[in-house]
Amino acid sequence: MAEVAEKLTPEGEKQSIRDITVAAEAQTKSGDNFYLITQRWWHGWLEYVNQNQSSIVNDGSSSENHESVGSSALKRPSCINNSDLVDETVSKDSDMDIELHDTLVEGTDYILLPQEVWNQFSMWYGGGPVLARKVISTGLSQTELSVEVYPLRLQLHLMPKGVSSVIRISKKETIGKLHQRAYEIFDLNSKQVYIWDYFSLRKHALMSDMEKTLDDANIQMDQDILVEVVNSNIDDGMNSIRENGSVDNGNVAVVPSHSSVPISEAVSSSKYTSTNGNAELSHAQNLNTEKAYGPSGVSTRGSSCGLTGLLNLGNTCFMNSAIQCLVHTPEFARYFREDYHQEINRQNPLGMVGELALAFGDLLRKLWAPGRAPVAPRPFKAKLARFAPQFSGCSQHDSQELLAFLLDGLHEDLNRVKHKPYIKSKDADGRPDEEVADEYWANHIARNDSIIVDVCQGQFKSTLVCPLCSKVSVTFDPFMYLSLPLQPATTRNMTVTVFTCDGSALPAAWSVTVPKQGRCRDLIQALSNACSLQINEKLLLAEIRGHLIYRFLEDPLISLSSIKDDDHLTAYKISKVLKNTKFLQLIHRREEHALGWKPYGTPLVSPISCDDTITRSDIQLLVHTMLSPMLRTTNLGAVTSRNVSMTTFDESHSARISEACADVNTADLRKGNGNSLKPVTLLKLPLQFVDENNACIDLTVGDDKVVKLSSSSMSILVFFDWSQKLLGSYDTSQIENLPEVCKYGHLGKKARNEPLSLYACLESFLREEPLVPEDMWYCPQCKERRQARKKLDLWRLPEVLVIHLKRFSYSRSVKHKLDTFVNFPIHDFDLTNYVASKSNTQRQIYELYSLTNHYGSMGSGHYTAHIKLLDENKWYNFDDSHISPINEEDVKSAAAYVLFYRKVNSDKCSVTNEST
Repeated sequence: MAEVAEKLTPEGEKQSIRDITVAAEAQTKSGDNFYLITQRWWHGWLEYVNQNQSSIVNDGSSSENHESVGSSALKRPSCINNSDLVDETVSKDSDMDIELHDTLVEGTDYILLPQEVWNQFSMWYGGGPVLARKVISTGLSQTELSVEVYPLRLQLHLMPKGVSSVIRISKKETIGKLHQRAYEIFDLNSKQVYIWDYFSLRKHALMSDMEKTLDDANIQMDQDILVEVVNSNIDDGMNSIRENGSVDNGNVAVVPSHSSVPISEAVSSSKYTSTNGNAELSHAQNLNTEKAYGPSGVSTRGSSCGLTGLLNLGNTCFMNSAIQCLVHTPEFARYFREDYHQEINRQNPLGMVGELALAFGDLLRKLWAPGRAPVAPRPFKAKLARFAPQFSGCSQHDSQELLAFLLDGLHEDLNRVKHKPYIKSKDADGRPDEEVADEYWANHIARNDSIIVDVCQGQFKSTLVCPLCSKVSVTFDPFMYLSLPLQPATTRNMTVTVFTCDGSALPAAWSVTVPKQGRCRDLIQALSNACSLQINEKLLLAEIRGHLIYRFLEDPLISLSSIKDDDHLTAYKISKVLKNTKFLQLIHRREEHALGWKPYGTPLVSPISCDDTITRSDIQLLVHTMLSPMLRTTNLGAVTSRNVSMTTFDESHSARISEACADVNTADLRKGNGNSLKPVTLLKLPLQFVDENNACIDLTVGDDKVVKLSSSSMSILVFFDWSQKLLGSYDTSQIENLPEVCKYGHLGKKARNEPLSLYACLESFLREEPLVPEDMWYCPQCKERRQARKKLDLWRLPEVLVIHLKRFSYSRSVKHKLDTFVNFPIHDFDLTNYVASKSNTQRQIYELYSLTNHYGSMGSGHYTAHIKLLDENKWYNFDDSHISPINEEDVKSAAAYVLFYRKVNSDKCSVTNEST
């Protein structure tokens, strides 16, 4: 079969693989196999089959001439070698297939091929190793298909023998299949065995429902499974466990007789053994990890610490952005790099037995370690999914919701209060606010005391007033963050590029403000005012897609909501006095290697009267007129006359046009002497007219031939094929770079002074308002539920103030995102006047040090983080694994979502350079 491949040309191989792929992917279903192939080999094969297409091959290795495969510059690839995807350090005695490196990224390290495509490559090239993975059903409705590149990796602990084995198994396999694998590995009789969900080395649930999938049982990556043998006579020198199979306190310290863990990995939370299985192990690992990661502290000056990205595991940008903001909070960076293990609260029923804190601490240490290799946060995501199944899978989630869960979960895992006292709240009864507030805070700290409370929690004063009896109730409640409302924007900024049809000016982009729920007539009116439209002119609005006119927006009642932010709009100035007209559309094309002439740039439009007889030379003249502003020459007037066969130029002008159009056929040029004006015939441009039968007619010949216009269409299509020489003679940048209707990113300084400020959002949040009917208050004096008036005040502010901008709103059937630009301060965010407590005389000044951004729509958006490394006094953009420096003025944008501020002039701020 390899001989058959040798006879195929590169183009033949490409076509064969393309056909097989299309057929295979159309029939893909759950249970099918896909195969990993290294990106390095795949890229080499693509270069081989595309070597005659210079636009595809990089590094100057393209070939301009189309030669046979025998004389090709690139040789046929050698056999497939997937060894760079395989983790050779994994012990061969584990019960697993070939193991992949943990940090592989699709599209960067490997691609996935359907089985039929892999089989074809295997027959042609051979090699390996073979890396097959199953297609599984995912999503809430289980209708989405994905390839399970990393099946569950589970550690099976056999008790009482005390041995263990690591296996790979799909999360879609049943508990029954897990039982079967365990029986085969340990050579057991099924009647003697109980299998337990052994998360964190504690019995959570007996896994006895044989039809239930591991996914439904909430089994996560790198989890422990207890295989418990009852009434066995295993000759291991150990006593049998009790008849009921229970273990004291549900806790067993498992020491494998043969470890599958490399010594180098045992220091820092091995991926094959449970992290911190007991206190001694926790302490030992912590000491070793401290040595590996260097001294505690958050200094970054002169080092690369703190500039480590997080790999996207599939729509995990929401998690990555929130994590980066937390790990770059100096108080947390210092805390989790020191020995925090003694504060872990394993008894807290509201916590996660310390597992979430341990996973977060381990991830933070990796992100602050020297070096910049991106980290794959799979262990952390597995722990997160274990305790918060709403964040499992590969769906996009709300970064703020994840942040809220994470802060609360870390607090409960690290709560220093092991036994919470019951404390009944007392009513204020006219006592001074300061006394009542301190009492509430002391009661709160008596039950909640952690690093999270120390850093992030503040206190509200909440006042309720009964509308009937005027009973006043004052309480002082803790808060972790502020969720500030945004006023929905009633206007919208739209950018449209305006073109002239008479060659009088270059195109210009205009940004105008229109009603958000307005109509096209509102946009046309705003544009007319912006571009100083003459009284005898009007605008023809069009939407551009794929370098063609997708539609003319002629109906003035078209809703502007139908125009998306990433659309491209043009407007063409035309005369109002013209009647019975059609519109000539000049479609630009340029040659792409092996693909022929393809549209590019932005079409130009000019009206043509249907009452006149139109010849081929008329269209040539019209196109010259439209293009004249783009000529790379000086002192050249625009072509404006239609009363001559072409136009009149001086000798110098004719020569310049002749030079610019040297690669096209020319007519005889009648030259005069000296500088006198003489009539000339303009050089022919490479134009093709599309007639009503969709046939292309060459307009460079037959000047006087009449062009028959279609009676059924309002558009006249003319193609202009740009040669390289013509592209060098005209400045086409104005038609190539068409701006989007609304580009995401920071706004101009003028715009920043106009929109909603963060102070206004805060004032709206603190404004007195009646409770909603669904949240009525029970008045203790009226003994009835009342729609009381509620007023919030800030009473006690935290060291780190987290502010959530409520961009997402939900109704019964519709979800909305507000793209309102909020002008938030980076420096000197002064909250002194917003604090109701007068006992603290210090000014409450904050500075921004990080924020998360959300770009795009609710379902298909993307999260990033802007973070300031305080000791370096520099801002960086964290986009999953990609990190790049940014200017401070670029931090503000309409995408800002969650803001992180640190208090200035506080003793606890001294952990970093105060000058920042």
